[in-house]
Amino acid sequence: MRFWLLFGLLVAAAAHLFLPLGTLAEARAINPDLADLILVQLRLPRTLLVLGYGAVLGISGAALQAMFANPLASPDISGASSGAALGAVVGGYWLGLTQPLLLAVCGAVGALGMLALLVALAGRRADTTTLLLAGLAISLAAGAATSLALALAPSPFAFYDAYDWLMGNFADRSLAQAAAALIPAAIASALLLRHAHALDLTALGEDVAASMGLKPRRLAMEVIALSAIAVGACVSVAGAIGFVGLVAPVFGRSLSRGHPGSAMVPAALIGAILLAAADLVVRAVPLDRPIPVGVVTALFGTPLFVWLVVTMRRRVTA
Repeated sequence: MRFWLLFGLLVAAAAHLFLPLGTLAEARAINPDLADLILVQLRLPRTLLVLGYGAVLGISGAALQAMFANPLASPDISGASSGAALGAVVGGYWLGLTQPLLLAVCGAVGALGMLALLVALAGRRADTTTLLLAGLAISLAAGAATSLALALAPSPFAFYDAYDWLMGNFADRSLAQAAAALIPAAIASALLLRHAHALDLTALGEDVAASMGLKPRRLAMEVIALSAIAVGACVSVAGAIGFVGLVAPVFGRSLSRGHPGSAMVPAALIGAILLAAADLVVRAVPLDRPIPVGVVTALFGTPLFVWLVVTMRRRVTA
C-alpha cells in the first residue's frame, strides 16, 4: 500500500510542478530562459512548500492524535495553527521581523504556546467533549487576537495584506521562504518519527509504557514542542490550513492497522497528496481572484470531521 502512496505522491508532485503545460510551452516558445524561470523560481518553491506542508500536517496530526489518544486532535483543532498565525502576525507586523527564518521562529513560539495552553486546560487524556471545547476556545481566542493585532498594526494595510495568507496561500513564495519553513519543519518531523514506537506503546496506557522504560510526560512535552516547531514554521510562510492534519492521520491509521505512531509515515504521504490536490484545484479555478487553499481543504474536511464526531458520539452512547 505504501508503494501506491509513493506513486501517488510522485504523480501529485509532477502534476503540481508542470501543470498547466500550456503556460510553459508558450513561455518556451518566446524564450527558453523564461520557461526555466517560471519553473524554477515560481513553481518549484510552491510545489516544495505544498508537499512539505502537507507532510508536516500529516505527521504532526498523527503524533498529536496518538499523544492525546483522540482522533480529533489535530494542529488546527488544537489551536496550534491559530497560535502560529498569531505569532507570525505579531512578529511580522509589530516586531518588524520580516526575515523568513525569524517569522518561522515566531510561528513556532505561537503554536507552542497554544498547545501548552491546551494541555493545561484539557489535560493529555481529555475526553472528546473537553478536547473540542478547549481547542475551540483556544482557536477562537487566537483568531480574535490575530484580527486585533492586524487591526491595530502600525501599517493600515496589514489586514488586507494578510487576508489571503491567513486562509493559506502558496502563491509568489521564494526558495528562501520555502527553505525557512521546510528545513526546521523537516528536522522536527524527523525527530517526531523517531517517537513512532513510543507513541504506539502509549496507546496501551501510561502504566504499561512506563513499565517498558518510557517516560510519558517527557514524551508528551517533546511531541508538543516538535509539532509546534514543524507546524509553526510552515504556517508563518504559507498561512493556516485546516483539516489536512485531521484527515490524513485518519486514513493513515487505516493503513497502519490502527497503530497511532506507525500512522505518521502514511499520514505524511497522504497529507502531501491531499494538499497538492487542493492547491491544483485552486490553480485550476478560472477566477480573477484566487481562492485560498484553506477554503478547499475545509470543503472536503468538514464532512469527515462531522462524521468523526457522530461516530464517536455513537460509541459513547452505545
